[in-house]
Amino acid sequence: MADKKIIAVLGSTGAQGGGLCRAILSDPSGEFACRAITRDPSKDKAKALADQGAEVVAADLDDVESLKKAFAGAHGLYAVTNFWEHFSGEKEKSQARNIAEAARAAGVKHIVWSTLEDTRKLMAQDDKRMPYLQEKYRVPHFDAKAEADEFFQGLPVTYLMTSFYWDNLYMFGMAPKKGEDGQYSYTFPMGDKKLAGIAAADIGRTAYGIFKAGNEYVGKRVGIYGEALTLDQMGQVLSKELGIGPVKYNAVDADTFRGFGFPGADELGNMFQVYRDFEGEVLGARDANLARKLNPQLQNFEAFVRNNKDAILAATAS
Repeated sequence: MADKKIIAVLGSTGAQGGGLCRAILSDPSGEFACRAITRDPSKDKAKALADQGAEVVAADLDDVESLKKAFAGAHGLYAVTNFWEHFSGEKEKSQARNIAEAARAAGVKHIVWSTLEDTRKLMAQDDKRMPYLQEKYRVPHFDAKAEADEFFQGLPVTYLMTSFYWDNLYMFGMAPKKGEDGQYSYTFPMGDKKLAGIAAADIGRTAYGIFKAGNEYVGKRVGIYGEALTLDQMGQVLSKELGIGPVKYNAVDADTFRGFGFPGADELGNMFQVYRDFEGEVLGARDANLARKLNPQLQNFEAFVRNNKDAILAATAS
């Protein structure tokens, strides 16, 4: 391992970072070693990474000095923030600023920054189709990441634009549920538009492909997705692969979805409305063929459901 280039991975026990760690660790003949960064190395997921050969290092996104130590000697850095821990666009920007400052101090040679587009640029400032959240954002976890892009300017960075996690079906309670009539259904404000989605593990594997490509993608924006399907099409796949009978898609308007009242309902209502109202722009900023070039294992939705059948079935019953 001593002669391998170290990739420091933030979010190593989460969805994206965990996927990258597994990609590095499953490629023992590769030129890279995995440094898994986590707040709590005693977590089971962190211990599992250590058992697989990762160097596990403690650091906190709110503590820039801890990040500088964690990045020291690293060739590459996978930079990701987790909005859903705190639901604050401003905190997400603060953490991204810390990451960029620490990467600059450590002299990291290649950063892959997991970002998203600024949805406010898709509509006029006085557009009333959706409310502003946290005073100035349309979709805080998109817009704050986009604003944070500027912190990485002047650094050797690739801007990796991700897509909706299909994993949200079991991680975020979005799987179809069985009604009193025995019918499975799920509810989204997507109309008949296609949702650009990806398996979280494929984000990590695609990031690994970017690191392996050397400097080819430094200074570039790489938008990725696995497949784009309507919610009706996704329901047909879920029905077939899970064996749960027809899945009904309840299409509601975005205001109704925002009013459901669960934590993040307004944020997700705005996000799905962006995916719906600006389907062409969202898909146009992403390239499934490039994702497949970087990650030949890229899954379509059917493969994802098949590979995660037990977790999704458990979520339908919860």
